[in-house]
Amino acid sequence: MDDRDILTRFKTGTLDRAQAARLLERSAARAAAAAPARPRTPAPADAPEHRPAAGTTHRPRTGTGPGTGGGPGATPAAALNTAPPARTEAVDDRCAVVGLAGRYPQAPDLRAHWENLRGGRNTSSAAPASRPGASPLAAGQRGHFLDGVDGFDAEFFGITPAEGALMDPQERLFLEVAWEALEDAGCTGPRLDALTGPHGAPRALGVFVGAGASDYALLGAEAWARGGRQRPSSGHSALTGRLVTLLGLNGPAQAVDTAESSALTALHLAVGALRRGECAAALVGGVELLLHASRARDLAGEGVGAVVLKPLDRALADGDQVHAVVRATATGVVEPVPQTAGPSGASLYETRETTVPRTGDAGAATGLAALTAAVLQLRHGLRLPPHGSGADAAPWPRPRDAQGRELPRTAVVEVSAEGCPTSRAVVEEYMPPRAVRPERAADDGAGRDELVLLSAPTPAHLTAGAARLADWLCAVAERAPGEEAFDLADVARVLRAGRAAQPCRIALVAGDVPRLAGALRHFADTGTPGAGVHYADLRSGGADPLGLNTVPETRDYLAALWRGGRVEQLTRLWLSGLDIDWAALDPGPRAAGAAWAPPPSVFLHKPLWLDSQEPAGTDGRTERPA
Repeated sequence: MDDRDILTRFKTGTLDRAQAARLLERSAARAAAAAPARPRTPAPADAPEHRPAAGTTHRPRTGTGPGTGGGPGATPAAALNTAPPARTEAVDDRCAVVGLAGRYPQAPDLRAHWENLRGGRNTSSAAPASRPGASPLAAGQRGHFLDGVDGFDAEFFGITPAEGALMDPQERLFLEVAWEALEDAGCTGPRLDALTGPHGAPRALGVFVGAGASDYALLGAEAWARGGRQRPSSGHSALTGRLVTLLGLNGPAQAVDTAESSALTALHLAVGALRRGECAAALVGGVELLLHASRARDLAGEGVGAVVLKPLDRALADGDQVHAVVRATATGVVEPVPQTAGPSGASLYETRETTVPRTGDAGAATGLAALTAAVLQLRHGLRLPPHGSGADAAPWPRPRDAQGRELPRTAVVEVSAEGCPTSRAVVEEYMPPRAVRPERAADDGAGRDELVLLSAPTPAHLTAGAARLADWLCAVAERAPGEEAFDLADVARVLRAGRAAQPCRIALVAGDVPRLAGALRHFADTGTPGAGVHYADLRSGGADPLGLNTVPETRDYLAALWRGGRVEQLTRLWLSGLDIDWAALDPGPRAAGAAWAPPPSVFLHKPLWLDSQEPAGTDGRTERPA
């Protein structure tokens, strides 16, 4: 029996984990005994452990550079949570989830979504009465709906209200959630430029989105037949094309429709593009809205989510947070996974069947909802209870090897769709080596003055963003003593280096959370900067009055100012509109976890729908922060 036969029997349940591991060890011992002796070069003591992809359908590539790895026949014992046989050397081709965002029924963000999941909350309801048009459900039916899908912040993205009204709400929602995921990954500022592709082009970010419904186009056609002025375009190319155009991206972009498995198929395509080196990072999304009565069904669902992926070695080198690790993906004919976990409960299975009771039958967003649930459970170390059980999420202990060492928790996410290929992802917890895990003092950064920068497209966005950040700082300061240490320096670094510099800006220096929160709250309440807060509005032009952005020596000049501690001069230059690569000046790593990632930018929603007579917001309805 060779290794392939052993793994096939394990995957079909003929062999359990321990039996398969023993047989693989014996096979490796026989191969080693039969092979001629040869000198070996020991790996460095700090070399990362290699975990080849298990179950991937990508073909093997020759060579030892980034993106190479084994194909289906090279699936190792790592799939069994055991040490792989030392037969070959290969690179680590795992991908890190470095950004995560989403909106799901009765949850405007992932924090609220996690609370709904962990408590087994029933998010079904009747069709929202506030939505324009007729109800998308028949009498007596219930569904799982998103709130405020008629709203959009067109101004944030430089889109006119007339154009925004013609955009499919799925595209609008995805655009906002994609931005939130990129901000969570710290990839909307200069760090996005640093993502270079195979030919050195900046912003090499791939975009892969699962989508299937076209309800807004149907509504538009009906409105046109009644004498409407304009119709929205059909098709899903704009889901990726709009983001590519707005951000000037240089990676592959593709919309995918394989029904419920769409988002996981998009994930598979993204992982393949990363392994082939076609892009330096990838954004994967899934979106589904129910807007037309022709698709009415009981317990229909809606959702939109996005994740940002990087090769794991690149993510660690960049100092990114790692929510989880994608170990393998597959689509098409996939072998069944045995529904048995080890005695410590090593494996978790998220499927369409586990997802529908939580978020409804969410079509193309189902796979992303299942993946998000798996990542949140891995990140929090909690296993969700069966839906409707009334129980709360339970502790999920890590599995251990034969020597008692902890192994990462593992989840299998698999979604099947009738008439479409099954798609699967194997996701595992990221466990940073203990030697490099930062030890942080249990304070809020008191005594260290930190430069905090905040920017937005308009003054209204800036004051709303300052209020959100102040509220968040107060909330985490209250719960920090009971959780992990809060590092103000880390938050300030993320705001400087991981966010796009927009025209309306404030800058301040603060040594502790109360001072920072108080200054932000004063600005949010009054619209005017208080003591120590500097403000600039560059919308009317006049940015970079000295033309330093075009001078090649400016980079060295800025680095010298940073090394000399000239924070005030750097701040003034930033407020004048000078482009400053803060990530290059201060390349310190982000926190190992995501507990203290600052909140995303605020979107000020205005209702936009078909045949809007006037720009939204002029009919008495107010902006709605999102």
